[in-house]
Amino acid sequence: MNSSRYSRALRGALIAMAAIGMAGTAALANINDYKFELVDQTVQAGPDKVITVRLMDTKTGKPVPDAVIFATRLDMAPDGMQEMATKITQTPGSEPGVYKFKATFGMAGRWQLSLGAKVQGETGTVENQFVITAQK
Repeated sequence: MNSSRYSRALRGALIAMAAIGMAGTAALANINDYKFELVDQTVQAGPDKVITVRLMDTKTGKPVPDAVIFATRLDMAPDGMQEMATKITQTPGSEPGVYKFKATFGMAGRWQLSLGAKVQGETGTVENQFVITAQK
């Protein structure tokens, strides 16, 4: 009889520990733990220039592969010309967590890159904006 109670208590404790462990894992994840980093802040003005960014997990310091980038915009908002937007196209990255884009910088000046992405297994959106300087 004592061994039966002990056995039930042990099973209950193991189930409770497993439940707490799973809840703790889910609570640790936060979309604010991710951010994009711009690799180069300057490019030459002209067609087919490559912009490279890394998506990083700020808690671990590791790059985040396989994010779904669904929002991209490149315009001259920093110089007061947000209507001066250009097409931006994602191209294959060279390593996990590195994302590349090709765009035409029609003139020298400051351009704003806006990105929005979903990280697999997380709720919410990673959003960042960067200023890139196009030089002649």
